[in-house]
Amino acid sequence: MESLERAVLDRLASLGIAYERFEHPPVPTVEQAAQHWAGIDAAHCKNLFLRNQKGNRHYLVVMAYTKRADLRAVANQIGDGKLSFASPERLMTHLGVTPGSVSPAGLINDREHHVRVFLDRDLKNAARISFHPNVNTATLTVALADFQRLLADCGNAIGYLDV
Repeated sequence: MESLERAVLDRLASLGIAYERFEHPPVPTVEQAAQHWAGIDAAHCKNLFLRNQKGNRHYLVVMAYTKRADLRAVANQIGDGKLSFASPERLMTHLGVTPGSVSPAGLINDREHHVRVFLDRDLKNAARISFHPNVNTATLTVALADFQRLLADCGNAIGYLDV
């Protein structure tokens, strides 16, 4: 097990969060991951790591994997100017992960709470949420309330939007 994943599992254990873990081949896109999610009862998410035009603000947008985000509409709801996908270097700097492994679990690496998190409001209706444990060879599922506890423990600003 990679140390990136171990750090996530250790954080979950320290918070007393129960999880289920599912292994699969490396899946760099949600389309590829969806092939391995059959039988996993959870809201499966797509995670977008974005930056504003100046590059001085970064956002993690978490939504159902079946949705497509209109970045202009997301920017309007967030209250920032034009948004674009952040570079692999910015992703590594702020979340400690590589493209294809973007996950809310990466927030455990954002000790300065630089990244602002926005969840799709529809996720509030999910009983369980799935996400990568900072590697794309496994998927974890946790209860929604536990997912929210993990996010709160990371200390990043959290908001909701409609995707």
